[in-house]
Amino acid sequence: MRVVFMGTPDFAVPTLLRLISDGHEVAGVFTQPDKPKGRKLELTPSEVKVCALENGIPVFQPKSLKNGEAIPILNELKPEVIVVAAYGMLLREDVLSFPRYGCINAHGSILPKYRGAAPIQWAVIDGEKETGVTAMQMDKGLDTGDMLLTKTLEIGEDETSGELFDRLSFLAADVISEVLVLAEKGELNPVSQDDSESSYARMLSKDDCPIDFSEPASVIHNKIRGLSPWPVAQAQLSGEVFKIHLSSLTDKKVSEDTKPGTIITDKNDMYVSCGDKRLLKLVTVQPKGSKRMSAGDYLRGHKPGASFD
Repeated sequence: MRVVFMGTPDFAVPTLLRLISDGHEVAGVFTQPDKPKGRKLELTPSEVKVCALENGIPVFQPKSLKNGEAIPILNELKPEVIVVAAYGMLLREDVLSFPRYGCINAHGSILPKYRGAAPIQWAVIDGEKETGVTAMQMDKGLDTGDMLLTKTLEIGEDETSGELFDRLSFLAADVISEVLVLAEKGELNPVSQDDSESSYARMLSKDDCPIDFSEPASVIHNKIRGLSPWPVAQAQLSGEVFKIHLSSLTDKKVSEDTKPGTIITDKNDMYVSCGDKRLLKLVTVQPKGSKRMSAGDYLRGHKPGASFD
C-alpha cells in the first residue's frame, strides 16, 4: 500500500519502521519542524525525521496544516492511506478525506477513554491496571473517530509513563500493521465510540508536579510514576525543590500521630509518611542543583530535614 506517515516523537518510530518492514511504499513523512533544544538551543530534528532520512524517505515539515499547505504535497505523493502516530498537529477535513482509506491514527489508550494529548501519562496517574492502543479512523473531532482495532496490555505496579510509552510504541506498530492488512482485504469493521464513556487526557505541565503527602500512598506513587520522566514530581524540602523520579509502595505503617510528609530513614532507605499512614519508599531523587540519584546515595551525602515542607 502507498502510505504517507505523520508522526513526531520516538513513540511513532516503531510504527514507521514497521510500515517499511511490512513492504509498504512510504511515499513521504510529515513531522513537526525542528525545535531548539539544550542549553545552546540548537535546532534538533524529531526522532521520526531522523528515522525517515536514514531510510531515504522524503520529509515534509509544515509549521501548520491549517492553510492547506499539505494538499499540493499529497497530490504529488498520491497516498492510498495516511497513517498518523503522535504527530501533534490537527488535520483539516481535506486532508482527512484525501486518501482512499482516509487517515488512520494509532492512539495510546483504550478509546473512548483518555482522548487527548497525554493518554499514557494520565492512565498511570489514575492508577489504571490496563491500557492499550486503538487504531482509529480519524475525523474532525479530537480522537472521536470510529475504532478499527484495539490491543491491550497490563500496566506494571511500578511502571513509569516513560516505560509504558516504550511498550505502547511497539504495540502501536503491531496494531497499524494488522489494520492495514484488514483494510486491503476490505475486512475492517469500524465501531463508533460511546461519547458517554469518554474522558479527556490533557497535556501535563509543571503545575502538575507538586505532591500532596496528605493523599494516600498509592495515589502519590501513581502520580510520581505518571510524571516520570517529565515533568517530574516534586516536593519542598528545607525550602528548596526536591524532585522524586521513582518510588515504591510498601506495607510499612506509621503511628496515627505521624504527620503526612514526615521523612523516615533506615540505613540507606528513605521513606515518607502519607495520608493513609502508609510509608512510601523513595527510590530515585534529585535535590536542587544535583543530578538524579538513588535515595541511598542522597542519604550518604545529606541529612534530610524531619519532613517535607
